[in-house]
Amino acid sequence: MELGDQFLLFVLVGLAAQLVDGALGMAFGLVSSSVLLSMGVPPAAVSASVHTAEVFTTGASGASHLAMRNVDRRLFLRLALPGMVGGAMGAYVLTQLPGDVIRPFIYAYLLILSLVILLRAAGRLTPKTEVRRVSLLGFFAGLLDASGGGGWGPVATSTLLARGGTARTTIGTVNAAEFLVTVSISVTFFLTMGLQHLDVILGLLVGGMIAAPLAALFVRHVRERWVLLAVGVLVMAISLYQIGRTLLA
Repeated sequence: MELGDQFLLFVLVGLAAQLVDGALGMAFGLVSSSVLLSMGVPPAAVSASVHTAEVFTTGASGASHLAMRNVDRRLFLRLALPGMVGGAMGAYVLTQLPGDVIRPFIYAYLLILSLVILLRAAGRLTPKTEVRRVSLLGFFAGLLDASGGGGWGPVATSTLLARGGTARTTIGTVNAAEFLVTVSISVTFFLTMGLQHLDVILGLLVGGMIAAPLAALFVRHVRERWVLLAVGVLVMAISLYQIGRTLLA
């Protein structure tokens, strides 16, 4: 594959990943990391490249959601600040540990959340309490995200939606908070690894920047039930795939 064709492929990966992430509040890291790993990019370089590109894509996504009034500012601060701390710790410490031991439990948790979200979409469940420990949720979502599992969106968005969060503001706020979390993670990676694979980073951020405003517009105008249904199906597919891969490994 020629260099120009490869760069265009990275742009398309970033475009598709950000359309999903901006509209549903998750999956930029999961989508882009899966494709890049299948292309033979080393795992450490994948995580560092994706997070570096996400500094720009999450910035554009957060600004777009803010412009569309999809952001709850109080929830934003409660998520973002502890998420930055968890992300920096995860990038420095958790990537040195065997994450394969922890991840199956996380994906089992996500599988349960996907069922709760689908029940909400079907009108069979009306949550009576909101998440009280949002700061703790932000911390662990940031910690898991830095470990390479793409945990910020799936964990934060799924938990908040399962506990009764409004789809539009939950997705918009999680996307906006992800910008600060990603900056924290990327700075830590840069200080420990340096900057590598610029072609991957540039391709992902170009595609992601194009997709960000389109995804924010989408989530503002689509009915909440359909957004919940899409999130539930996506989280269930991710968790089942990861659980199956772990069992077959």
